[in-house]
Amino acid sequence: MKTIISAVLALAMAATAGSALAQSAPPGSSLPFKDCIRLDQINEWHVVDPQTAIVRTGPYQRYLVKIHAACPQLGIGADGLIFIPSMADKAVAPMRICGGIGEKVRARGQPACAIDSVSLIDEATFTGMRDKAKYHSTRTQQPSTSP
Repeated sequence: MKTIISAVLALAMAATAGSALAQSAPPGSSLPFKDCIRLDQINEWHVVDPQTAIVRTGPYQRYLVKIHAACPQLGIGADGLIFIPSMADKAVAPMRICGGIGEKVRARGQPACAIDSVSLIDEATFTGMRDKAKYHSTRTQQPSTSP
């Protein structure tokens, strides 16, 4: 009888621990290494709003970058969107942003803002968001509404 009670208690404790871990996990997960933003291949970016940016690398990879809190200065200035890899990224893949913990984005003259998530998006989504963007990279030949 003691063995059955011990087993039931152990299962209950394991279930409780599992649900606590699930609740403390970050809301999004990192992209697989092969799908990460390659910083040396960014050829287009647009700041849609203070918490949203889109990025293109090469002709086919398009990304949605969600920022944890508002970053009102993103897109302003010559280097309007600067990605900062995490310390772990710098050790393993220094030129990639995957949406992991510790990755940040900033503009010149503004403190870095934490990246909440990075996800792949399709061409139609990218184009729709680009048309609504507030700031654009200088390489894209898009009209800018910067002050």
